[in-house]
Amino acid sequence: QVHLVESGGGLVQAGGSLRLSCAASGFTFSSASMGWFRQAPGKEREFVASISWSGSTYYADSVKGRFTISRDNAKNTVYLQTNSLKPEDTAVYYCAKVRPRLQVAFSTHDYDYWGQGTQVTVSS
Repeated sequence: QVHLVESGGGLVQAGGSLRLSCAASGFTFSSASMGWFRQAPGKEREFVASISWSGSTYYADSVKGRFTISRDNAKNTVYLQTNSLKPEDTAVYYCAKVRPRLQVAFSTHDYDYWGQGTQVTVSS
C-alpha cells in the first residue's frame, strides 16, 4: 500500500527557510516521479515543483529560484527546500506520486497518490 508522509512544515518569518520532507513507501520509489503542490485557504491546489525518476526538475514560476526539489532514492524521500519565503507562500504543502509513464506532470490529475500535507505559515 502506498504511503506518503510529509514533515518539516512550521511557522517562519518572511525571508526564512524550511526544508520539507516526504517519506514514501509501498512502491518502487526510484522508478517514480514525484511532485509538490500547495493549497492556501479558499484557493485551488497548485503545482509547486516536480522531479522525474531520472532527476529532471520543474518549478512553478512563483517559486523558481527560491525553492529546490530533490530526492534521495536510498531513503525513499523527496525534499523541498524553501528559501526566501514570502507570506504568499503560506499554504498546506502536499507531496504526490506521478502516475506511471507520464513524462511531465503539472496537474493534480497527473498524480495518483497524495500525502496528508504539512502546514507552512510565513509571517510578515
